[in-house]
Amino acid sequence: MEIKEMTIEQLEERKTAIIAELDAPEADLDALESEARAIKEEIELRKAEAAKKAEIRDAVASGKGEVIEKMKVEERKMTNMEIRNTAEYIDAFAKYIKSGDDKECRALLTENVSGAIPVPELVDQIVHTAWDNDEILNRVRKTFFRGNLKVAFERSATAAEVHTEGTTAPSEESLTLGIVTMIPKNIKKWIRISDEAVALGGEAFLRYIYDELTYQIIKKLAGEIVGAIRAADTTHSSSAVGIPKVNAAPAMGTIAKGLGYLSDEATNLVVMMNRLTWSAFKDAQYAGYFSADPFEGLPVVFSDAYPAYATADTNAVYASVGDLGGVTVNYPEGEGVAIKYDDLSEAEADLVKVVGRQFCGYAVTAPGKFCNITKPAAET
Repeated sequence: MEIKEMTIEQLEERKTAIIAELDAPEADLDALESEARAIKEEIELRKAEAAKKAEIRDAVASGKGEVIEKMKVEERKMTNMEIRNTAEYIDAFAKYIKSGDDKECRALLTENVSGAIPVPELVDQIVHTAWDNDEILNRVRKTFFRGNLKVAFERSATAAEVHTEGTTAPSEESLTLGIVTMIPKNIKKWIRISDEAVALGGEAFLRYIYDELTYQIIKKLAGEIVGAIRAADTTHSSSAVGIPKVNAAPAMGTIAKGLGYLSDEATNLVVMMNRLTWSAFKDAQYAGYFSADPFEGLPVVFSDAYPAYATADTNAVYASVGDLGGVTVNYPEGEGVAIKYDDLSEAEADLVKVVGRQFCGYAVTAPGKFCNITKPAAET
């Protein structure tokens, strides 16, 4: 039997037997000595293991023990940005729009938020997509300063001079500044929706109202910017940037005349007009069999805020050329659209009124960036 398979009693018996076998004439003393040594080591090893087990049992029985390994598991918390993308938060935000109670939204957020609660990311995407899709607003300069914003511009200034050492020093610069003050206004749009639309789920409901309201608000803001460009005086004042005018009918060379009034700082150039006016320019091109482009290769941005040339009054601005980076739009409260929900005023008709609002200021703030084109008097 192998030593490892023997019990302690059997090992002790074998030890006694080895002692007796040592006196036999034919005994293999080396083998017996080796076996005796192995038995002794096995017995000592088993006694040590038994003592260790007894010690552990006593420690457990007395309420003591040894902490072998301690694993610390940390729970990862989602950020507010991540939570805004969850279906739970989107549903909670839709309920907040309908009820005005933001407790459920705030309970889902992992970080304290003071003031207005953050909108779901899909709402941000709707607003930014509307901006990007509008050919006027995606070119203007945006700022986010609280309150009224004042922007200084250069009304006039003397040019720099070359000074050769030893000659008379150049004259001091004569600089006259103007200041444009942008006072924020509310741009609003409201729609009526049915009870069936109200019953839509969180994401579907938010897309339904934000898509329509944001589109209409952005369209109105773009029209207001066109109105500010068209209404500008031809010369600068202390509080407004002037825009020069060219009095010419749609023809080859008309746009080129307007471009001649722009400064070298006007770089991202476009032509803005009503689509019917674009047709009048194309008629002039085809009538003369011209292969040149009447728009000088520039992109044409269409806006119904410009009158069609055919119906415009004499001297009315029917087109503009320039760089829309010369317009600033300031958002004191951010560029989001605030929503108000009214389910009482037209409850008898099962209709709900939803009002969208965007708070912003806007103005032409850079000289030399635009030129307006006006309708000449009819020839007699």
